[in-house]
Amino acid sequence: MVFKINNRDGRRLWLHSQGLGSAPTGALDVLAIIRDLGFVQLDTIRNVSRAHHHILWSRNQNYREPMLDKLLGKERLVFEHYTHDASVLPMEFYPMWKRQFRRMKERIDRRNYYSTMLDEEGRKAIKTRIAKEGPLSTQAFDTKVAGKKEMWSRPPHKLALDYMWYAGELSTSHRKDFRKFYGLSRDVIPDELRTSDLSDQHQIDWLCNAALDRLAFGTLGDIRRFWEATEVGEVKAWAEDADNEMVSIEFQAKDGSWVEAFAPFDIEQRIANMPDPINRMRLLNPFDPAIRDRTRLTRLFGFDYRIEIFVPAAKRIWGYYVYPLLEGDRFVGRIEVKANRKAGILDIIGFWPEPGVKWTAKRRERLDAELKRLMRLVGAGDVVWADNAERA
Repeated sequence: MVFKINNRDGRRLWLHSQGLGSAPTGALDVLAIIRDLGFVQLDTIRNVSRAHHHILWSRNQNYREPMLDKLLGKERLVFEHYTHDASVLPMEFYPMWKRQFRRMKERIDRRNYYSTMLDEEGRKAIKTRIAKEGPLSTQAFDTKVAGKKEMWSRPPHKLALDYMWYAGELSTSHRKDFRKFYGLSRDVIPDELRTSDLSDQHQIDWLCNAALDRLAFGTLGDIRRFWEATEVGEVKAWAEDADNEMVSIEFQAKDGSWVEAFAPFDIEQRIANMPDPINRMRLLNPFDPAIRDRTRLTRLFGFDYRIEIFVPAAKRIWGYYVYPLLEGDRFVGRIEVKANRKAGILDIIGFWPEPGVKWTAKRRERLDAELKRLMRLVGAGDVVWADNAERA
């Protein structure tokens, strides 16, 4: 018989595998958090705290914002590249990312967007400067956008830097005020990792197995979307390989339907050893890996969530930067929060309970406690609710 995972166990197993099943306290090991998650997405918007900092803080609230920069720029324990988006990954994963460099380069070569970047000679000149002067940011160059400047227009040197970064010729050396400094990969990545030569099939097998391990269970689509570093056919071929250490299962969606999927061989043990989630209220970042795959999120939790930063204000259902509220293994609401760091305030712009969720006094206390913890992360001293925000 096919092993079945009911919806309650599925939700709890997913949250536990994402580091959200226990209290975010205790000894802090930032690299271990990144390794367990697989990657942490980077994002420029600092609405409260930038996504990468918020994601790490959600797993251990002893985390503070300078810690990730130290791992990247000083200790060289992580590197930056592209999963579904720009992300930070453990440095030891670098050999498994070689084909991703090639995939990204080939993808860019097919896009007209990069047609205005510096040519081969121009890119060579950039690398010569970096070799001589050390890591450089885009501000070290002065090429201009030709013609009408559109919203997504980038100067030729910026496109060239990104192209070489995607292709693995350049790597992020460090960041200063989140501004990226590009270094030659030979100077940033340890030689034994940079020069490793693993076959494409070895990398594909690793990517699929590592994805399933972190998912705990999932469809082939879930596995492919985890890293966004494999093709549909590659994942299907991997799943058909009898040597893969996985089992066929079915998991129950929130609507009661059953979905065919796969899980590691130790799935029954994982469920048996899984602790009950704590009832702490968590304010999750919109780019948190636990909710990033909206298909999986809706299927498991029945929680329909979209971020609306690119939606015109008049067409937004919720707000510009709205955070899901997770309590135990349920999403119980949404809240729009913005940090005014200069004034030392967390502004609550909007609040929306989920349908059917009653906001008891205890639930309000949990939200207040989470907001106070968030205040400490950003150095705020007070929480101010907007007059038109319906207070929990």
